Order: sequence, then structure tokens, then C-alpha cells
Amino acid sequence: MCATCGCSDDAGVRVTDLSEEHRHGHGHGHPHRAPVRAEPDTRTVALEVDLLAKNDDLAGRNRRWLADRGVIALNLMSSPGSGKTTLLTRTIRDLGDEVRCAVLEGDQETLIDAQRIGATGARVVQINTGAGCHLDADMVAEGLHALAPEPGSLLFVENVGNLVCPALFDLGEAGRVVIMSVTEGADKPLKYPHMFRTADLMLVNKVDLLPYVDFDVADCVSYARRANPAVEVLEISATRGDGLDAWYDWLRHHRGRLRD
Repeated sequence: MCATCGCSDDAGVRVTDLSEEHRHGHGHGHPHRAPVRAEPDTRTVALEVDLLAKNDDLAGRNRRWLADRGVIALNLMSSPGSGKTTLLTRTIRDLGDEVRCAVLEGDQETLIDAQRIGATGARVVQINTGAGCHLDADMVAEGLHALAPEPGSLLFVENVGNLVCPALFDLGEAGRVVIMSVTEGADKPLKYPHMFRTADLMLVNKVDLLPYVDFDVADCVSYARRANPAVEVLEISATRGDGLDAWYDWLRHHRGRLRD
């Protein structure tokens, strides 16, 4: 995928299963190595199209694999520090008696967030992308093999913090959730429209901080709907609990709809 988004050819992808039974790590080479050469622009465009087409084919296989097992996968995307992991840990704890949850955790380095997820008791596999700036369908396929989510479970894919490249790569997910935080600029949907254009839901997180920051929620929602008129929006605080019941209802509704 390097010619498409510019991340390193030697990304050093590593998939780590954090369960007690399978605590190990292993890596594999970058799935689509493409030497960088001074070639005509037409070749570069063709290479990008080829790579994205290959990713889409792998994503289709992931989607069929998940559907055969009744697993609903959601791709969670945001810039760094939006509160994805905090939201996931609270969601898993609050819904744990209702639905089995599992997580594929994407970060360039460390097991920090996966360890936080694992402390909830949920199954989690860490995918470290090295110099890579996003997950792709091949990484997710390897992660699914290690994770082996239970039939009928809810699978969260926490993508690498980045508002650009993750939007380009289909992973085989059933839905996409983009998380904004009020500590970011309300104009993010204008600056990164493709991310919001591909989202099913936008969560505006950290609303407990609104009295202390210059963030206009109405403007942010308007900008997001300029990119995607159909995007749903919920205002939440993953730490204080504001709006989480609506988030859980959204998960229930879409889990039921996608399974039917």
C-alpha cells in the first residue's frame, strides 16, 4: 500500500495475541512491496489503482469470513487522542453481559492500548504497523486468524490514529464510525472530507470539556453533513457517560440490522 499513501515499505507489521493462552507475537513483511522509482505519473496512478483493487478483494474475503460466522465488525477511526480506547473499554464493560466483544487494536508501536482493552476481559489482538499509518485488509485478515472472534460477536477494529489514510482502505467491516473530540478543531470534516464521507456515524466525544474549549458542535455537524448528508451524529463523553446510552442503542440497532 506504500505507493498509495506514502507509508514506509519496511513497515514491520506485527500481530500480537494478548490472551493468556496464546501470548506470542510474530511479524510478516509488508504485503504489497513496490519499489519506488522515478517513473511516469501514469504508472504511479496504475500502481495505486492495482493496490487498492487488491486490498478491496482481500476486504471482500474478510467480509464473507465474518458474515459466515455472524460477526459484526465496526471500523473505528479518528485522529490520535480522540478517546477511542477509553470509549472501547467503557463500551465493553457496559455491554459485556449483553454481547461478546472482541477487538483488533491498531497502533504503530507498543501494546499499551491492547493491554487496556485486555483488562476488560475481552479478547484482543494487537496489530503494530511499524511505519505504516493505517490498517489494511491483509493485516486484518491475519489479525482475524489470531483473534478467532466468537460467532455472533461484535468486533471493534480500532484503526491507527489518522484522519487520512484509514478512510481509503476497506477492511471488510460492516460499518464505519469516526470519532471527533471537542479538543480538536470543529473544521476537521472540511479538512479531511473523505473520512467523514465514508462514515456511518460520527461521535463527538469529550463534550464534558465544552465549557473549557472553543468548539462549535453545530458547525462541526454541519461540516460533516456537507461531506456526507446521511451521516448520523451522537454527542458523547466516554469518561463522564454523556450520550452513551444512545451509542449503545446505535450498536444494538445496527448489530440487529446487519445480522438480518
